[in-house]
Amino acid sequence: MPQSRELSAFLVLMAGSGALWLTGSWLGQRIGGAVSQGLTFGREAAFDTARLPSMFLDSAWQALAAIGPLLLVLVVAALAGPFMLGGLNFTTKALAPDWTRLDPVKGFGRMFSMHSVGELVKGVLKALLVGVVVVWVVLHEKEQVFALIGQPLERGLAAMGQTILFSTLIIVGSMFLIVAADVPFQLWQYYRRLRMTKEEVRKEMKELEGDPQLKARIRSQQREIARRRMMAAVPKAQVVVTNPTHFAVALAYDEKMPAPRVVAKGRGAIARRIREIAQEHNVPLLEAPPLARALFAHTELDQTIPPALFRAVAEVMAYVYQLNAWLAQGGRPPQAPADLPVPAELDPGVSE
Repeated sequence: MPQSRELSAFLVLMAGSGALWLTGSWLGQRIGGAVSQGLTFGREAAFDTARLPSMFLDSAWQALAAIGPLLLVLVVAALAGPFMLGGLNFTTKALAPDWTRLDPVKGFGRMFSMHSVGELVKGVLKALLVGVVVVWVVLHEKEQVFALIGQPLERGLAAMGQTILFSTLIIVGSMFLIVAADVPFQLWQYYRRLRMTKEEVRKEMKELEGDPQLKARIRSQQREIARRRMMAAVPKAQVVVTNPTHFAVALAYDEKMPAPRVVAKGRGAIARRIREIAQEHNVPLLEAPPLARALFAHTELDQTIPPALFRAVAEVMAYVYQLNAWLAQGGRPPQAPADLPVPAELDPGVSE
């Protein structure tokens, strides 16, 4: 939370001076009455030591009642400074002992830091400003001060009090210039300290989102696991539809499935590996470029084929059943289907 000692001191002095200006006569009367009552007592009270504590307490309570409003104004003014800058923020951390402040090395570092230099400059400027104002006030009020010599005691004391309060208000008011410059500076310095460096931003992002290298490694391992699982499903497929070299899509179907589904697919090197595994496990390969491209583009792994491709895939499955029957029983080999009914909007049109 940003803090400005100049603002706090200005508010306390201004509030105290204003309160004395408004309630000075009343406060003087109350304190004077308490002092008069404390010094006025009879012969019996003078020789009765038992009454002295009660008399002292009565005088103390009267004095406290007199200065109580002034103390309350000073407390409110002291709390108003931090509250105006950063709001109410109560913490007991400042009450805990900080043994690092006893370190002489760090102490010298704080003494010769830029913050200390700035505070020294502010102190010098503040002293110069207040000194100039004091000189002006003395020159302005010298006639009134010299006139106090010829006045009666009570009237002179009252006039002197008014002069002192007026001078105090002028001097305290001059501190407003320091406060007007210090408060924006403290706010700027506070928010500048809150800003993080690029390294701190990268570190925070790494903590929030994780190490990018670790995340990339995890994604790579996940892709490898998914690829192995996909390759393990190729031997269970009924047919592999190819492009013939660019794409390969393995289809599986049984009576429990509502429609054939894609158990493996790939392009380039992955498509080549799918074909190799299919050949190793005697899974039929069918070159159907439009259907292979459509299945690769519009079907995800472990998903059934889109309804628009039902007819084309049905012809492929019929061919596979005929091929399996021919391999088991012999006879005339089936003819591979040609010109499968693949909708043009589903074929991405990738040339081989």
